[in-house]
Amino acid sequence: MRPLFLMAILLAASPAAAEVLNSGPSGFEVQETVQVVVPPEQAWNALEHVGDWWDPAHTYSGKSENMRMALSMGACLCETFEGGGGIEHLRVVYADPGKRAILTGSLGPLLYEATSGVMDLKVERIASGARVTMNYRVSGFYNGGAQKLAPLVDQVLGEQMKRFRAYVTKLPRT
Repeated sequence: MRPLFLMAILLAASPAAAEVLNSGPSGFEVQETVQVVVPPEQAWNALEHVGDWWDPAHTYSGKSENMRMALSMGACLCETFEGGGGIEHLRVVYADPGKRAILTGSLGPLLYEATSGVMDLKVERIASGARVTMNYRVSGFYNGGAQKLAPLVDQVLGEQMKRFRAYVTKLPRT
């Protein structure tokens, strides 16, 4: 029993695997992966509580609690503003509940450019719990070249996945 407990502690403390997989003047691909010591169903449900784990420094409103995400067809990763405004960051175009969701849209400064993005979220069962992978591919025109933005997007999404892992680690196991 003790070795499993120690492995769980190590996995919970291990850094997120982050990587720029490909980049060029007209696009890039980044991938973030974390392992969490909760069942895949719980990890999937935690993804939807984006307002509890997203960094407020990477929102338009400055408040994570204004973020919401449902991982069902037609739903969105959206943010509301005081006074009634808001932004749709990404839209769910494919949903296999508990396993995979594909969202389309442009995050952050990409919104103001002629770019299109595809985010592929996967939750997989592993021996110690779940592996959550976020793959984000962006293409189109970015003034100055998309390859310059790839490391920045990778860093921001890597931070979000670390925050997600920390959030999940604090949840009671179901």
